[in-house]
Amino acid sequence: MDEDRLYHDPELADFYDLENGWERSPDFAYCRMLAEGAASVLDLGCGTGELAVALSGGRTVVGVDPAPAMLAIARGKPGAGGIDFVEGDARTLRLGRRFDLVVLTGHAFQVFLTREDRAAALATIAAHLAPGGRFVFDSRNPACREWEEWGPEASMRLVDHPRFGPVAAWNDVAHDPATGIVTYGTHYEIRATGKRLSAASRIAFPDKAELEALLAAAGLRAERWLGDWEGSDWQPGAAEIIPLGGLG
Repeated sequence: MDEDRLYHDPELADFYDLENGWERSPDFAYCRMLAEGAASVLDLGCGTGELAVALSGGRTVVGVDPAPAMLAIARGKPGAGGIDFVEGDARTLRLGRRFDLVVLTGHAFQVFLTREDRAAALATIAAHLAPGGRFVFDSRNPACREWEEWGPEASMRLVDHPRFGPVAAWNDVAHDPATGIVTYGTHYEIRATGKRLSAASRIAFPDKAELEALLAAAGLRAERWLGDWEGSDWQPGAAEIIPLGGLG
């Protein structure tokens, strides 16, 4: 899995919270609910640490991410002082400890492009779950073909950056039917200078049947399948595939 400049380049990582804060409230609220009564939380793919900070009150929280640029932002956030942020790959991570709750949100699961990578990430979740612990992660439902809405016209937007001022932003996208992998470009053009920052990202869209098989192979069991972060049960037309469960 190649490094994605969108997360590893400090200039691009600096846009993450500006672009994603508005859409994260439902998963934040749901994860807060799950964390009630949990003494310890592992946040895999923690990114800039927003969720880790939100979950940190009165419990041990460890945030793991492979991108140093994202972790640098996370460590500088108010409330991040008590969180242990670790640079690591969710496919190979072994901390030698177990947690009451393991979360992998923000569709970070979709960066694992092969079935083998996905199996490795789920094995990591299983290796870090305490007896009676719970896990949750999200993946977009491929049947909804959400990537078709990510083209330049539909995605054109203006981002108000605290340092750069107005920044034009847009995406482009390509879907490989053979592999199911979607490659999407993210582009920022700073209005004041004309400077352009771009990155290409690749994500996979495994279906529910594959996730069911992978969970079983990893020794995990889904108690519920959610179709959104509001807690609705999964159905074939649901936008999300969100398994919630524990050790099998």
